[in-house]
Amino acid sequence: MLSQETIIEKLRECLDPELGINIVDLGLVYSINIEDSNIGVQMTLTTPGCPLDSYFVKDVTSKLKTIKGVKDVMVEMTFDPPWNPSKMTEESKDLLGFVN
Repeated sequence: MLSQETIIEKLRECLDPELGINIVDLGLVYSINIEDSNIGVQMTLTTPGCPLDSYFVKDVTSKLKTIKGVKDVMVEMTFDPPWNPSKMTEESKDLLGFVN
């Protein structure tokens, strides 16, 4: 059976190519929906004009499809609410030099 934890662990393999930090720790993943063998991921980007939207859709889709039992993956990009650094893990903030 598919679990949120399994999906989150796989999403940690999706790195932002500019920052070298995974999309989970960057706070880009807003929600995960599991319906039978189908996965829905709602995520955002650091800015609406980020040119990596199609890169992330392909990366997330291909990585999640490697999980046994996953039939289909749907990635939805949203900018509501807008991303901000407070969504990042403390470790990610430290790596990027954000002062708390």
